Amino acid sequence: MTTYAVGHLHDVNVGPDIVEYLCRIDETLAPFDGRFIIHGGPVTVMEGSWSGDLIVIAFPDRDRARAWYDSPTYRRILPLRTENSRGDVFFIDGVSADHRAADVVAKLPVADQPLG
Repeated sequence: MTTYAVGHLHDVNVGPDIVEYLCRIDETLAPFDGRFIIHGGPVTVMEGSWSGDLIVIAFPDRDRARAWYDSPTYRRILPLRTENSRGDVFFIDGVSADHRAADVVAKLPVADQPLG
């Protein structure tokens, strides 16, 4: 199952360290088959509010995502980002191509109670 490394970054200090991080991150992804799906950019807010930048990197599975994050090559450049921005970073699994929203009902804590 595809796993996504998601970063929601704020207050990015775009200076020499961030430029170096951006120039070096691709080489850290390649051995783990990671690739950018979303890398910042303008958003059109339809509901609620939004600030910051969204980054999404896809990996073939959670083991490779974790191995990338823990790799010595990535750990060497990580401070270039963490010392020049703030934000949240997490892993989340994707869903299968045939997934439907109702598939999650059985996993809800109140799945045995009728809706509505």
